[in-house]
Amino acid sequence: MKGETVTFARAIGIDYSGAETANSSLKGLRVYMADVGEAPREVAPPPSPKRYWTRRGIAEWLIERLAEDIPTVVGIDHAFSFPLRYFEVHGLQPDWPKFLDDFQRHWPTDADHTYVDFVRFGTAGNGAAREGSPRWRRMTEERSLGAKSVFHFDVQGSVAKSTHAGIPWLRFIRRALGDRVHFWPFDGWDAPLGKSVVLEVYPRLWSAGYPVEDRTPDQHDAYSVAAWLSTAAANGRLLKAMTPELSPPEMAVAQVEGWILGVPWAPTKKAKPTAKPSAKMGRGGSGGKTTKAGYVNKNGQEVVQATDLPGNDHNQVVYVLRCGSCGHRYGANGSDIWQRKCPACGGGAAGLAF
Repeated sequence: MKGETVTFARAIGIDYSGAETANSSLKGLRVYMADVGEAPREVAPPPSPKRYWTRRGIAEWLIERLAEDIPTVVGIDHAFSFPLRYFEVHGLQPDWPKFLDDFQRHWPTDADHTYVDFVRFGTAGNGAAREGSPRWRRMTEERSLGAKSVFHFDVQGSVAKSTHAGIPWLRFIRRALGDRVHFWPFDGWDAPLGKSVVLEVYPRLWSAGYPVEDRTPDQHDAYSVAAWLSTAAANGRLLKAMTPELSPPEMAVAQVEGWILGVPWAPTKKAKPTAKPSAKMGRGGSGGKTTKAGYVNKNGQEVVQATDLPGNDHNQVVYVLRCGSCGHRYGANGSDIWQRKCPACGGGAAGLAF
């Protein structure tokens, strides 16, 4: 690809959603398509009783489009892989195709009647054996302002659910099309001429550059991705965005973790914090409110979520905690989180029911 003009005839932008099941009709799933150099148009799902796209429907539609003899660049708004730390903790080879197979076995979110949360909370799959910490971030996320960890659930702007719902469908597409499609950068930084390419995008990088007009936020995100890819494929910017200015070690890491198209190759300078620690900071661990999802105390116990159940301490509710060592989940009063130890492996007090 280097030194040559990458020729695509078509660009597709997809704004993704990890809500509900793979067969659910979701307003947040949007698809726009454009001939290269032209303005995108929205693609409606095939005629059916369902008004909006489903994740299964998008995957099957993409297989049909990418099987056509039309070189296409596809941008999808969710992460394609996990931080290298995830591979290390779970003893996995730094091999993306093997990661896809392993992930789908533990997180079968492409199955019928399966929500991401069903796997998260143990009613489907085996997500407890393949979890990660919201403190783990990919190199591309470290260099992208505003990008969150793929394990940071239940917060505004989170990509965690869409990522955990979408990765099995990447496997589905790859298994259906084989080497007819190039997944960037896992199959290499240089995409063969004439081959379609599927890559990860972050609409926020481009959406402010296009007037919203009468589009919803989800429509506008998908539109912006398709519009940028269409223009960039025509004027050469896409080639530059796909050609890394990384050191060889950084390139090796990114071919395992993936890369968000358009994120700067060089590290982004972070502003120095100016706020002083407040009285609401935890008394140990990683800092922040001790009841906030993602907080980890000094004993490695992480807050997963709050519940509406009453605790057994005055005016307290039950929070779900997860042990960072063994993965055990248990309930605790909010007032106890800062000092809790795991009941299963750390000698802590028995957890509350949740």
